[in-house]
Amino acid sequence: MPLISNLRRAMRRAYHRTVDLSHPARSPLGSAVVNCVVYQDGERQPGDCPAGEAIRRVRKAGQGFVWIGLHEPDEAELTELAGLFGLHPLSVEDALRPHPRPKIEAYDGTLFAVFKTVGYVEHEELTTTSEVVDTGEVVVFAGPDFVITVRRGRHGSLGPLREALEASPEQLAKGPASVLHAIADLVIEGYADVADAVQDDIDGVETAVFAQAAGHGDAGSIYQLKRELLEFKRAVAPLDRPLQKLIAQPMPLIGPDIQAYFRDIAGRLARITEQLASYDALLDSILQAHLAQVTVAQNEDMRKITAWASIVAVPTMVCGVYGMNFDHMPELRWTYGYPAVMTLMAVGCFLLYRGFKRNGWL
Repeated sequence: MPLISNLRRAMRRAYHRTVDLSHPARSPLGSAVVNCVVYQDGERQPGDCPAGEAIRRVRKAGQGFVWIGLHEPDEAELTELAGLFGLHPLSVEDALRPHPRPKIEAYDGTLFAVFKTVGYVEHEELTTTSEVVDTGEVVVFAGPDFVITVRRGRHGSLGPLREALEASPEQLAKGPASVLHAIADLVIEGYADVADAVQDDIDGVETAVFAQAAGHGDAGSIYQLKRELLEFKRAVAPLDRPLQKLIAQPMPLIGPDIQAYFRDIAGRLARITEQLASYDALLDSILQAHLAQVTVAQNEDMRKITAWASIVAVPTMVCGVYGMNFDHMPELRWTYGYPAVMTLMAVGCFLLYRGFKRNGWL
């Protein structure tokens, strides 16, 4: 499917494009509205207009749809749009608060979807406080003649995705369902990219743990990476059930041709989920290997301490015996007593040292 391949390449570029949201520009369509565009026969109609005028144009023409993009709208803005487009109150209430899990629900002929977006946080070195994965979300309201997207987070801009779809009018001509598919495809492309980046971190941790120089492994950084991976899995794994619902059950707006595209997405999501499960298992193994190395190192230290303590025990014992200050002890008045005792202690210490050295204790 060359068209889908081209769209995916454009989506990958869209996902990696950095958008500065520290000072968002005020839109004449509303403070949270990024754009409001009318599409007919897959072609973008000239000019942006307020949401009310856009939906009136579409319904008067009896064809096409409106795509409104919002970034972190407030309750008043979303409630106004809900009145214009007839959004279900429960879906609006859901859209106003962050979601821990993705979901897809049908409300009165419209679809409400939540996708968790994931971004990789660049860092020079993995530490016990490093942020590896940053999550956001994209909420989609899809009806017969409209698509409303609500984006939260610092990544996953939909502007380049819109441009990619506009370059393929035959795909946009399929209506709001094609936009929903493109957004889901973009999100999962992002999952794949972040999974590859996380693998580089895991490879770095594994190399450090199994490096020949002692002390390179850090249990804290390994555990932090496991926690970030868990956050990643929470965004990815729960999406499988909503996608299966789109594939297996009749849903508003989703025809058989679009269902085939969602089936392809579900297959790629399953592979990413398996990939993350293997990462988790590998990190468990790396952590266990690191703890085993720490235990071995501690045993090495204890053996060295024990060996030196045994060597020092020989002169300690001899000196302790002859330091008891009794008047009648053998060799106390002997002329060669002192050099003999010193020689005895030196020979004893040397023999012990040699024995420990041969056995690898020193």
